[in-house]
Amino acid sequence: MQIAIDLPSDFVAFCGASQVQKEIRISYALWLYQQTRVTLSKAAQLAGLDIYEFMSVCKANQVPTMDISPDELAQEIAGLSA
Repeated sequence: MQIAIDLPSDFVAFCGASQVQKEIRISYALWLYQQTRVTLSKAAQLAGLDIYEFMSVCKANQVPTMDISPDELAQEIAGLSA
């Protein structure tokens, strides 16, 4: 499915159409992931990135990729060493 968005031509000329398209896809995927509307892997797919690249995008935008508290993480780590 394609969605058309009208943008000022000088804006598109600034970055190039393919770069704008890539940035919009990544931004939308990031937003969907933040809203918990898609999984991490689905967001990566939508963004056109592999999961590790998308996790880097999340980190750069301060979006956590793990939904676990520090205490829960400590318990998990303690359980692994037991």
